[in-house]
Amino acid sequence: MNKLTMTKGSGNVFADLGFDAEEAQNLQLRSQTMMAVEHWYKASGLTQAKAAQALGLTQPRLNQLLKGKISEFSLDALVNMATRAGMRIGLTIKPVAAVKVARARTTATPKKPTNSKTGHARRAA
Repeated sequence: MNKLTMTKGSGNVFADLGFDAEEAQNLQLRSQTMMAVEHWYKASGLTQAKAAQALGLTQPRLNQLLKGKISEFSLDALVNMATRAGMRIGLTIKPVAAVKVARARTTATPKKPTNSKTGHARRAA
């Protein structure tokens, strides 16, 4: 009998499945928003047609959401739906300790000399 080993997840199933960091974050936000809209629909007692109308969608489009077709929905569209359903959307951004950001190189633009009394740029002679 084989011994099973368990590995602790990262907290983002999409990252654990191998998606790159940016895509994993986007998919996680979209899936959370889709689940919130689905929960609203189930709690509303509305038909799909009436719920779709309230969300500003067609019934087939709402059906795609209820079937979990995540690739069919942008984060913007999902935020709009959740807002129409009466939800307040929030986004928390935290730095990740393990990620180092490369500093952008900037070229300093030389400043024009100024007149020390007025603070205005000097005129060329």
